[in-house]
Amino acid sequence: MTHKVLFTGKTHNTNGRDGGARSSDGFLDVKMKQPHPAAENLFGAAWSACYMGAIEVAASQRQIKLPAGIAVDARMASVRSDFMTVSFVLGLSFGNGAIRALRSMLRSAR
Repeated sequence: MTHKVLFTGKTHNTNGRDGGARSSDGFLDVKMKQPHPAAENLFGAAWSACYMGAIEVAASQRQIKLPAGIAVDARMASVRSDFMTVSFVLGLSFGNGAIRALRSMLRSAR
């Protein structure tokens, strides 16, 4: 199987009182103290945007027309266990006909 890179991204992150994140292309430049709940919001936004992009690519490859304005809602939570490890919990919900499109893609993949 041949892999084709569709998108890449590079960021530089700093922590502390003057913490923030900046992308190498300058499109993203966020100042936030660490820890900050905005980090979970950014992670959820980025992950769900990637997920929507994957849905669009898969639908296009299978010649499935997606409804206009599909939506993905992401819920993020940072969780610390007794062993001081941190994990992320991500929940997704779909709107505007995305579920029907996903079911159609799954049926066509069989």
